[in-house]
Amino acid sequence: MPIRPDAGRRRFVVFGGLAAAGLTGCGFALRKAPAMRFRSIALTGFERGSLLADELRRQLVAPVQIVATPGSAEVVLQALADRHERSVVASTAAAQVRELQLRVRFEFRASTPAGRELIPRTELMLSRDLSFREDIALAKELEEAELVRGMVSDIAGQVLRRLSALVL
Repeated sequence: MPIRPDAGRRRFVVFGGLAAAGLTGCGFALRKAPAMRFRSIALTGFERGSLLADELRRQLVAPVQIVATPGSAEVVLQALADRHERSVVASTAAAQVRELQLRVRFEFRASTPAGRELIPRTELMLSRDLSFREDIALAKELEEAELVRGMVSDIAGQVLRRLSALVL
């Protein structure tokens, strides 16, 4: 009995369909933004052009509205410190940098406009190591910027998960 040329393709479709059905049955779902129990938030204490403030605005989704004045918000997120740090971890005998450590620190608190504390003073810190070579410095600068953006996005996600657990 000759093998038909489309038999392998049909088998692939059947196994692909079974795999997809298995994933939906196990509860797999893409990560979504956490649901908030408040409708408005004010972001205060951030410096102009803060990457973290921009990322928080991007990740906060409807129905939460970001308001300019803390008095008209249900929750006030106050940035106490938003720092990006870079330090040399390893260098050669000729004082050439070989490895850097990048850190993003964010210290914040959340309260109501009346001053009731919802989240006490909290510090979040992420760090990443980055190897460095002078001959590809431009590529390493781009890699550093990408690592910092990733850490900022992670910290914004952690802040939003904490805010989603608030009970007003």
